[in-house]
Amino acid sequence: MDEPIELAGQPQNDSNFEEPILRVNESSLPPVDGGPHAWLFLVSAFVIEAIVWGFPSSFGVFLEAYLADPTYRNQKNASSLLPLIGPLSSGIIYCSGPIIGAFMARYPYYRRWMMRLGAALCWASLFGASYTSNVRALVFLQGALYAVGGVILYCPCISYMSEWFVKRRGFATGVIFAGTAVGGFVLPLTVPLLIQSHGSAKALRYLSIIVAASLIPTLPFCKGRVPELRVRVRAPEPRGSVSGQWWRRGTFWIVVAANTMQGFGYFVPIVWLPSKSFVSSTIIEPASNVTAAFASALHISTTKASVTLALLNGASVLGGISMGYLSDSFSPWVLAVSTLTFTSLATFILWGILSSSFGGLVSFGIVYGVFAGGWSSLWTGFIRLLSEDPALATTIFGYMGLSRGLGNIFSTPISTALSASSYSNNATSAVAGSHNGYTIADGKYEKMIVYVGTCFAGAALVSLIGWVGDGMKRRQNEETELEG
Repeated sequence: MDEPIELAGQPQNDSNFEEPILRVNESSLPPVDGGPHAWLFLVSAFVIEAIVWGFPSSFGVFLEAYLADPTYRNQKNASSLLPLIGPLSSGIIYCSGPIIGAFMARYPYYRRWMMRLGAALCWASLFGASYTSNVRALVFLQGALYAVGGVILYCPCISYMSEWFVKRRGFATGVIFAGTAVGGFVLPLTVPLLIQSHGSAKALRYLSIIVAASLIPTLPFCKGRVPELRVRVRAPEPRGSVSGQWWRRGTFWIVVAANTMQGFGYFVPIVWLPSKSFVSSTIIEPASNVTAAFASALHISTTKASVTLALLNGASVLGGISMGYLSDSFSPWVLAVSTLTFTSLATFILWGILSSSFGGLVSFGIVYGVFAGGWSSLWTGFIRLLSEDPALATTIFGYMGLSRGLGNIFSTPISTALSASSYSNNATSAVAGSHNGYTIADGKYEKMIVYVGTCFAGAALVSLIGWVGDGMKRRQNEETELEG
């Protein structure tokens, strides 16, 4: 006979208040880890991921169009404000996770309404931005408002995923996160064509219509497996319970440290490799100066530069799905140490030594996408080490996004400072005298390459410490059980 499952809601302020627990027979619910409902949810979440993250990750295409148009370029502080749109958008989405996660944990029955509101804001922000030429309005609409809509549209998907997938949760995470890479693959190839044909304003307007047309049929399938009823949850776990103290465990902070270091390195090549031009911070140089990016230093055309970004994102699809699939069967520590080590070596060798041509740059982009692009798919595996509670998993997801978002926000000013303090003609590099990534543009990118490779190497070392520490704890627990 099927056992009933318990549905929970939010406790009231009165701790003595008790409410009957609603029971639903398991056989009346769709199956987990498969079946039409689960796969439809996964497809819908994938589409939402691609839309929410695709625009911030490919904003460089719009940035070039804005800077090439005197209507935008000639406005006061335009060269310092316009580059903020992409980082501002992705930064808000990354860093708002803990807040939205806490709200959903307290009011889970609002998740469907949150998604509808978020979808409306995403459309309205892009549509509204297409009708303004004011730079500050663009920063608010295309940057901040789009991010607010994106995060309240996106976070419920992560919450629902824990209901639909249990044993295959890592694979599901990889598929959903691959949406970011697909969005980053498609948009850099298609948006330039729209801008060339219709201009940046109309291109943004058409894209807002495409966003609405994609989300309207998608939202009905992105829902929870368990009916969302307005009920109160059981009382909080007793003080000192294991799952209630996840934030005090060393494992959590080791994961956060590795995740943060990976984030500080990961976003640098994405900013500097593909874009034809990069506007430097006014702190480093005058705002009117445009710093040539790595692709431009190789005299690579705008089309080829976009191809580099597209291939990197395309490789990230493979990396994300593969890493998520493997995390369902293997220790996330093993996968973390492996992928971080390979990424560090690829940075030092493929970017540093072999990237003096378009072919070498493409090779690095593909390898980097496969190994570095799959990192976020390991989050589910790490969270499983801390708690199996779906509601708690969503909260921890939020903090993982926050720590990674720090790298997203600060990687640009850090890398810009590194490029500005280049070795110039001193040629102190170990491979000085040869034509490679370290020596391109008089060594402009040498410190940047070393910085990225070191970030990944440091994250690999931290993950190794976590792996060894967890292994020791596991053996101690086994010995304690045997003695008992």
